[in-house]
Amino acid sequence: MTASRPNLLRAWWPAVVWIGLIAFESTALFSSENTGSMLFGLLTRLLGQISLYDFLIFHHYLRKTGHVVGYGMLSLLLLRGWRATLGRVHTLLLRTALLSWLGTACVAAMDEWHQSFIPSRTGTVRDVALDIVAGVGFLLIAYLWLRRSERAA
Repeated sequence: MTASRPNLLRAWWPAVVWIGLIAFESTALFSSENTGSMLFGLLTRLLGQISLYDFLIFHHYLRKTGHVVGYGMLSLLLLRGWRATLGRVHTLLLRTALLSWLGTACVAAMDEWHQSFIPSRTGTVRDVALDIVAGVGFLLIAYLWLRRSERAA
C-alpha cells in the first residue's frame, strides 16, 4: 500500500465495531427493565437499602448519559474514518464533520426504529434528537480542537 492511499480497514473498523455495539445494546437484553433490575440488585447489595424512586431517576439519567456518550463517541469515530479516507486538509474538516454528523443521525434513527419493533423497548424521536445533539456537541469540540492544532502546526 502506498502512503497516498488510505487503509480503509484501519480507518473504519473502530466505527463499524461501535455501530455493532450500539446494535447489540439495542436488543431486549439491554431494555430499561433488564438493566434496571440488575443495577438495582447490585446497588442494594453494595449500598444497602435505597429508595426505588431515587433509583429510577438515577437509572433514567444514567441511560440518557449512555446515549450522549455512545453517540458522541460514534460521531468521533466516524470523523476519524472520514478524515482518514478523504484527507486531513483544513478545507475538508467541515465536510468530514458534516458527514460524521449525518452518519450519527442515520445510526440513531435506525437504532430507535429497530427498538420500536422490540416489545420491551421503545423507539422515540426524543432519543434520536438526544443522539444527534450529542453528536453535534462532540463534533464541535473535535472541530475546535483540530482547528486549533492545525493552526499551531
